[in-house]
Parts: sequence; structure tokens; C-alpha cells
Amino acid sequence: MNLLKRFIEKGAAPLIVAAYLCVFFLVSLVGAQEETEAVASTINGADTGWILVSTAFVIFMVVGLGFFYGGLVRRKNALNTMMMSFIALGIVSITWAVIGYSFAYGSPNVNLIGLSFEFFGMNGIGLDSTTGDDGIPKILDFAFQGAFAIITAALISGAIVERMRFSAYMFFITIWSVLGYAVMAFWVWGGGLFDFGEHNLFGLNDAIDFAGGTVVHINAAVAALVLAFMLGKRKDHGNKAMLPHQVPFTLLGAGILWVGWFGFNGGSAYGANATAALAMTNTLLAPAAAIVAWATLDYFRTGKVTAVGLATAIIVGLVAITPGAGVMGPIAAIVVGLITTVPCYFFIEWRASSGLDDSLDVFGAHGLGGIVGSLLTGVFVSTTWGGDVDGSMKQFMSQLVAVLIAIGYSVVITFVIASITRVFFPLRAQESLEDVGLDVAMHGEEAYSDGEGAILIPIGD
Repeated sequence: MNLLKRFIEKGAAPLIVAAYLCVFFLVSLVGAQEETEAVASTINGADTGWILVSTAFVIFMVVGLGFFYGGLVRRKNALNTMMMSFIALGIVSITWAVIGYSFAYGSPNVNLIGLSFEFFGMNGIGLDSTTGDDGIPKILDFAFQGAFAIITAALISGAIVERMRFSAYMFFITIWSVLGYAVMAFWVWGGGLFDFGEHNLFGLNDAIDFAGGTVVHINAAVAALVLAFMLGKRKDHGNKAMLPHQVPFTLLGAGILWVGWFGFNGGSAYGANATAALAMTNTLLAPAAAIVAWATLDYFRTGKVTAVGLATAIIVGLVAITPGAGVMGPIAAIVVGLITTVPCYFFIEWRASSGLDDSLDVFGAHGLGGIVGSLLTGVFVSTTWGGDVDGSMKQFMSQLVAVLIAIGYSVVITFVIASITRVFFPLRAQESLEDVGLDVAMHGEEAYSDGEGAILIPIGD
């Protein structure tokens, strides 16, 4: 009874437990899952092997993101920051299995919007089903796309570290991964709203998002910015320096992300083919160009080239090439990396001296990088390099409309979900907990102990 009373007093545990009990109850209604009719197609071994590897690469990116973000915060918040990436592996995997994948890739109940229950509880996703003509097992498609959902939710945390309650973050990403991510994925990749040409919307071409510039990066970055505004600035923001506690972690994280991104972009070709080779080549070149551009700007402005700047440049280049990785040539990828770096660099410089506390520059790197990269895809897409169209003003406008819709939807849905979250959990930690650090306050642990084996008592979340 005392344990139950403690759970009730803490508030978080009963709601979280109840939510997962409801999930498993709903899944149990599906029963043993209906047997699906065998699909008259043969598994393509080579392509399946490549997507298996790519899935592992994208999951590994979540680890890289944890190190990238964890190194950038103060040491008293290192574990809490890294945990925000790792908890997404658990929560979003479950939401994706129950309803996220169905919303994103099921036959739509509402045209243009989706909201399909075709694959609810993974119903119809068996060993005998493949993804159309690709020869990829549908259960592998589920896992590969689920990895994208996980990394997208984890990206949001970079803007709200060192001040958002962990329980509130868990509740938020549970809902957002379905209504924020899965719906956007359907719009772009599931035959929904962004297939402008097919649905005869605005007289535009279909918007191009090869591997997630809009679905992942713009979507997550805008959500992060909305949350940052709703939470407000950290207690010490603008009053004292908040320096990264472990820059080598950040470099390690950037390196892991770069390696993982080869699966992120290369896997989006859905085959061991020339398009995958192109996407991987562009994933090498665009960040390389961004590094050169960032280092040059750093050197001529300050006389120094910083490690944090170099790590950020890698991310900017990777984000920028993601929308067009498989539909533009290598020289175009270099140009995209160079161009995108400039606005991102100066925005991040401005943000550091402003009142905006997007703690780890999620919008500056992922949001602005995704926006510029998406727009430049409309310029550099080429039929010579596998695109369905060549770059034109019409394609540029298609990209612009898609970006604006994505921004608008992400703002609205994030505000609504955060407002719902606030009904059940305070979004922000108390100032006293910020002083102690969220590692001890939220987790009862420290990233760096004194080696004495002291037992730390959690203050509570």
C-alpha cells in the first residue's frame, strides 16, 4: 500500500502504467492476428539485406544523438539528456507497433489525411507479406520506418534539455509520435496531402522528400521550438555561461550520426541499387562541404575553428542533403552543403546572443537546415540522377508549399499535445531541481560519481 501511495503521490507512474496497460489491452483485442493471404511475390535477398543493415544504422543514430546532445549540456544534466534519446527507443517503438505504422502506411480512412487502422496492433504484418513490388518483408519495412519515428521524437529533446520534466517528456512523445510524426509521414510518403500532383492540389508537382527533410527534421525542429517557447528559458540562461561539459562526446555523437545517416539516406532507396549508391555518396559530400564552409566562416570571424562548430556543421550538411539525397548529382550535393551552412551558421550565432533558449540549436541545425535543403531540392533535382522531374520554379514552389504546411501543422499539433500534457504533468522542473541538476532530480544518478559508491536519493520529478 505504501508503494501504491507513493506512485499516486508522484503522479507520473499511474498514468504511465495505465497508458501501457491500455495499449496492451487494445493489442490483445486483435488476438492472434488474422492470417494474411500470401503475397504473390518473392523476397529480394539483396535488397532485404541492405534494409536490414540500414535499419540497424538508423537505430544506432539514436545512440549517436544521445552522445551528441549529452556532451553539449552541463555535467549535472548529462544523463537526463542522454536518457531522453534512449527512452524514445522504448516509447516510440510501442506506439509505432500499436497505431503509428498504420496511420502512416495503412489504406487511408480519410483521403489526404490518413488515420488508417489497417495495421492496428501490427495486424496483417506477417512473414508472408511484402511491400508491393520491392520484395522487402513488410515486417522489415515496419522496423525500418519505425527507426525514423524514434529518431524524430528524440531530436525534439535538444531544445528543452535541462528544464523539462522527464515524465512530461515521456507523455508528450507518446502522443506526438502518432499525431505529430505518423500523420506527417502519411502526408509525405503514404500517398497523402503532399502528393500534390496526384491529388490535383494547387496545380503543383509532388513534393520531394527522399529521406525525411520535412517529415523528420523540419517536423521535429518546429516541435522543439514550440516546446522551448512554452517552457521558457533555463534559470541561468543569459546570466552565466552554460558550457558543454564533454565536447569529445559531441564529436563522437556527430561521427556516429554521420555513419548512421548512410543507412538513413541510403536505405531510403529501398534496395541495394544505384540510387542507394548515389544517396550514400551525397551523404558523404554534403557534410564535407558543410565542414569546409563552417570552418571557413569560423576562421575569418574569430580566428579559430571550434570542435562544437565542426560537429554542428556535420549535422547541418546531413540534414540539408536528406530531402534530395537520391535525386540530385554529387556536385549539387556539395553546393547544397555549402549554401545551407551559411544561414544555419549565422542563425545559430544570433540565437546564442538572443533570448531564445533552443538549448542545443535544434531549429538552427535541423529546422533551418531542413527548410533550405528542401527548397534547394526543388532547384537541383534532376532526371539524370534519378529524379522524376528536373529542377524548376514549379518544383521549388511545390517544395515551399510543403515546407509551409509542415511548419504550420507541427506548430499546431505540438501546442495542442503540450497543452494536454500540461493538464497531467507540469512541463517544467522546479528551479530548485534545475539547480541540483536533472540527473539526480529525475533519475537518482550522476553521470560522474566520486568513486565512493555513495547512494543518491532521487528528489523526484
